[in-house]
Amino acid sequence: MELRIDPHARALIFDLDGTLSDSLPVHVTNWNQLGERFGFIFEDRLVYEMTGKPTIMFAERLVAENNLSITPEELVKLKQQAFWDAVHLVKPIEQVVKIVKTYYGKLPMSVGTGASRRSASLQLETLGLTHYFDAIVTADDVERHKPDPDTFLKCALLMGVAPTSCQVFEDGVLGMEAARTVGMMVTDVRPFINYGSCALS
Repeated sequence: MELRIDPHARALIFDLDGTLSDSLPVHVTNWNQLGERFGFIFEDRLVYEMTGKPTIMFAERLVAENNLSITPEELVKLKQQAFWDAVHLVKPIEQVVKIVKTYYGKLPMSVGTGASRRSASLQLETLGLTHYFDAIVTADDVERHKPDPDTFLKCALLMGVAPTSCQVFEDGVLGMEAARTVGMMVTDVRPFINYGSCALS
């Protein structure tokens, strides 16, 4: 079973973490290390429920649910630095990257991610993918995040393609909801992917 482009697609939008980048094990390891330090357990359900949200929202929830003494902002700084230090462990998700390389120069392509600008840039640089994309929209570029469609709408605007002509590749439920809200074609990449086991911005 292979990922395919919808024949009606005129542009492609890719989520980053868990779609282009097998980064989730790194993120989870970072969160667990912080949990050991500050006294909380990072439960797997948070990944399912919140994938696509910016890191500050993960931190706010962890602080509130565990009554932590650290502020969400402080927790985010520690989490992001830990991820940046470990970004060399991130691996490409080859099944999705194959689509990127196949359609480079044939269709406009962009990245629409809930990661910070620095985290997105570091990952794409590590994976050697930066130059393939016409636009990269991060959590720092929009005020409303997935499941609001603003991230993907900005991708479409920057590519000059109508939202309904864009195909979105996503692993996150919130991202798929965001894309469907504005009539984009949506491909859930999870059934096509063999995620690695490298040690989750």
